[in-house]
Amino acid sequence: MTAAPFAACRPRPVHTAETQPRTTDVRLDLNKLEHLVAIAEEGSLTRAAARLHLSQQALSASIRVLEREVGVDLLVRGSSGVTVLPAGAALIKDARVLGGMARAALRRARRIGRGESETLRIGHTPAVTGDELVALLAPVTEANPGLVPEVHQRYPAELTAALLAGDLDLGLCRGIAAAHGLTRTTLGRQRLHIAVAHDHPLAGRSAISLPELADETFMVWGTPGRSEYTDLLIAHCREAGLEPRVERTDRQGTPPATAVIGTDRVAFVTAAPGPAAGGRARVLALEPPVSAPLHALYLPRTTSPGRDAFLTHVRL
Repeated sequence: MTAAPFAACRPRPVHTAETQPRTTDVRLDLNKLEHLVAIAEEGSLTRAAARLHLSQQALSASIRVLEREVGVDLLVRGSSGVTVLPAGAALIKDARVLGGMARAALRRARRIGRGESETLRIGHTPAVTGDELVALLAPVTEANPGLVPEVHQRYPAELTAALLAGDLDLGLCRGIAAAHGLTRTTLGRQRLHIAVAHDHPLAGRSAISLPELADETFMVWGTPGRSEYTDLLIAHCREAGLEPRVERTDRQGTPPATAVIGTDRVAFVTAAPGPAAGGRARVLALEPPVSAPLHALYLPRTTSPGRDAFLTHVRL
C-alpha cells in the first residue's frame, strides 16, 4: 500500500490562477501549526495526539484544515509513520519561530498586566561560566536597577530550542550557529588561556605558548567538525604550527577548568591565570594571546527591554 497525503481521503480542489486563495486572505491558526510541529517531532499521529491531549480524529481533522488553508500537502501518512513533505518542513521552520514569538508576547503582556518587574531570562552554555555571567550582568543591572535577571544554564541544542520557544530572551554562547529564525550578535572576544591539573608537570609555569603544547592532548567539549567552538580552538593550534591531539571530555556542564582535574590533559579556558576549581586546577597565561568570541543569540522582532539593555551595555 502506498502512502497517501493526509487529505487524500477527500477530493482536493484544483486551484487555478482565478481560484487559488490570495496570500493576503490566509490566516494561519497557531494551534494548527503547533499540531503540525508535534506530528513532525513525534513522527507518529498517535504519539502526537497523546502529547497534545487530543484524539487522533481531531488531530487529523486539524491537519486537513491546515492543508486546505495552505493549499498544498504538508505530510504523508504511511504504515511506518508520518513523512514531512518539503512544504511541511518549510512551514514547520517558520511555525517554531511564530510560536515562540507568540509565547514571548503573551508572557510580556501578562507581566505588564500584573505589574511584575521587568525580567531578563538569559541562558548560557557551559562554555560561558557563571562567574563570567555575573561580571557581564553587573553594568546591566547597575544601569537598570529594576531589572530582574533569571539565569539558566543550557546545553547548545537546549539553548537553541528554548530561544525558539520564547522561553528565553537571550542566549550566551561561543560559536553556536544561529538556527533558522534566530539572530546572532558578537559581543566581543575574550582572551583564552590554558588549564592544567594542579599536579600537571606544567602547573608550575605562569605562562606558556601553543608550540610548547605540541606533545599534549587537548580536552574539548564538542566533536570536531560538529562544533564551531571546538573547530576554532583547533584552528588556533594549527595557526601556531601544531596539529593537536584532541579528546572530548565527558565532564559536560561543569566549569571548563574542571575538565583537566585528575588527568594529564590541557584545555583552553577563558578563566584568568592562577588557581582554579578550588585549587585542583591551574590556569596558565597563553602567549602570544589568542581569543574566542562571545555570542548572543535571540529571537528578533520580539520586545524585550531587558535584552535590549544587555545588548546596549555589554560590549567586550
